[in-house]
Amino acid sequence: MRLAPDCAVTDLPESPFCTKIGGMALILQIFFVTRSFVTRNILIGDTMILEMTRPVQGGLRQERKLDAVSNNIANVDTTAFKKDVTSFDKKFKAQLNRDFSQGDIKTTDNPFDVALASPGFFKIETGEGIQYTRSGSFTLDSQGILVDMNGNSVLGQGGAIFIDPANIQGDGIEVSGTGEIRVGNEIVDILDVVTFADLSKLEKKGQNIYAYTGNTGDEILPDTVVIKHMALEGSNVQVVDEMVKMIDYHRMFETFTKSMMTFDEIDSKAISEVGRPQ
Repeated sequence: MRLAPDCAVTDLPESPFCTKIGGMALILQIFFVTRSFVTRNILIGDTMILEMTRPVQGGLRQERKLDAVSNNIANVDTTAFKKDVTSFDKKFKAQLNRDFSQGDIKTTDNPFDVALASPGFFKIETGEGIQYTRSGSFTLDSQGILVDMNGNSVLGQGGAIFIDPANIQGDGIEVSGTGEIRVGNEIVDILDVVTFADLSKLEKKGQNIYAYTGNTGDEILPDTVVIKHMALEGSNVQVVDEMVKMIDYHRMFETFTKSMMTFDEIDSKAISEVGRPQ
């Protein structure tokens, strides 16, 4: 850019005209060149930022989906595990939803194992209060209390369930399809199975345990209760489906990553070239 004849920035000190007007010419020249550079760079920069934001957001969404799918695959053999499905609201905020569909029922030889073959959750007493699980992998503790694998008491309709180990050795234990626990001819208790109208309020706490974030008064009885004795519910993760999703999400993630690298190269080139004296 030229302020006056023979007043380019490169030849300003040697030009008679520029010598006459002194240092003010240099200041004005630098000002106009700088303003031109900044204006052009801001316009290009805003466009680059906008174009960069889209693949960044897309990449983050794919990363969230990959995390969920990876966790699902890692828990394919976890008893009664329910897979997570990632979705996004109108503001593109990630939401992790639970898929509570039924898992396969697998027979075991453990007389304390029970599987829910219908909607609902077993109630357990934890250090944080009453919580819920679909895992029926139970056992007796040293005091004869029916507990889960984490040592939490399994609740029946009468509270914690006590079973005398001596009676089990003689008469054995039976659990009916509706949850009645029998030792010999005696009904010890009935497994307390409940559900909720809004399952989205169930929060995973780890170890196959859910905490309900609403009011405990929201508990309702399932329409039907079907319990299988000496059996466990498997996870509802279909490995092949999850692997296909993982490949698809990974490819999309790579596409967004390449887009970010391309825009970064364009941005770097624009910064280095825009405003260069022609």
